[in-house]
Amino acid sequence: MASRDQVKASHILIKHQGSRRKASWKDPEGKIIMTTTREAAVEQLKSIREDILSGKANFEDVATRVSDCSSAKRGGDLGPFGRGQMQKPFEEATYALKVGDISEIVDTDSGVHIIKRTA
Repeated sequence: MASRDQVKASHILIKHQGSRRKASWKDPEGKIIMTTTREAAVEQLKSIREDILSGKANFEDVATRVSDCSSAKRGGDLGPFGRGQMQKPFEEATYALKVGDISEIVDTDSGVHIIKRTA
């Protein structure tokens, strides 16, 4: 479990043309990622976020199907982490959330994310 100075979060990552690594477990050659604009990735995540918040979709189920991160196999669960372990925008957004909250779109070198703080 997370210690007092750690948080625990799950996320959904959509990679795009500007992502530092243009491949993922579901797109090993990066063919889709290389043709996805940042704007298209953001729009996709906004729609996903709305569906989750409205109850039409479950965060973990969507993460398993859609996320470009290998954490998709765990419903997006990244486990516990402390300060300095994640990219700064991701870390700041996660620490700012209350447990159970879902972030707005968070931009990092990896792509665009929505984050659910779980502890």
